[in-house]
Amino acid sequence: MSAIDRVSPTKRPEGPNAGTQNWRDLLFVHWTFDPEVVRKLVPDVLELDLWEGRAYVGLVPFAMEDVRPSFIPRAFAMDFLETNLRTYVVRDGEPGVWFFSLEAASRLAVKAARMMWGLPYFHAEMELEREGDRVRYSSKRTSDGAGIQVEWEIGEMLGASTPGTLEFFLLERYLLFAMKNGALRKGQVHHVPYPAQRAKVHRLEQSLLTAAGLPARTDAPETVHYAKGVDVEVFGPFTT
Repeated sequence: MSAIDRVSPTKRPEGPNAGTQNWRDLLFVHWTFDPEVVRKLVPDVLELDLWEGRAYVGLVPFAMEDVRPSFIPRAFAMDFLETNLRTYVVRDGEPGVWFFSLEAASRLAVKAARMMWGLPYFHAEMELEREGDRVRYSSKRTSDGAGIQVEWEIGEMLGASTPGTLEFFLLERYLLFAMKNGALRKGQVHHVPYPAQRAKVHRLEQSLLTAAGLPARTDAPETVHYAKGVDVEVFGPFTT
């Protein structure tokens, strides 16, 4: 594997962005898998980005606010809920995210992301409720019923993650890869480091892992983090 540059992707690319969006109430739950299990679900042009020899798979439910391409006035921006199921990959020394699936409560967002990026988006019926430090989130695909129900409690502040730590490895991901019409595409996002917090999951039921072809996991996530939110610029997609 090429030497991995984990710092350069955190810097803002030059030039105008392709769009902006705000991410709010993000929960990051992760399990580890044997790399061979994950390898068969990721294109050969990408290497797996492992931590201590294990492949991490993350499930991330959150809220998207003020989502719009750069050419659309803010008055026409969209708000909707989203969930992504992802693992971590490397391409030519650049660390990024490979999405197994993404759910969104907006049919327009699903159609646009599939058309422009080739990302595996699915429309879902989704709800988020928050009472103090308790958050309840549910998502169910309208196509096959796959989804997630999770309730968590927000914990102590950790702050920005330090390079070289597991938190940085899992949270501070600024590149994404997708396949469209047989070609690998890359995108980049820019935002301040996540204001990470601890979180405790009180209930979690999900079928997204098996829907993606991964083994079922009924055990508790191995790591859990929360972030109140970040404002995001989006760049790309670019053909690699």
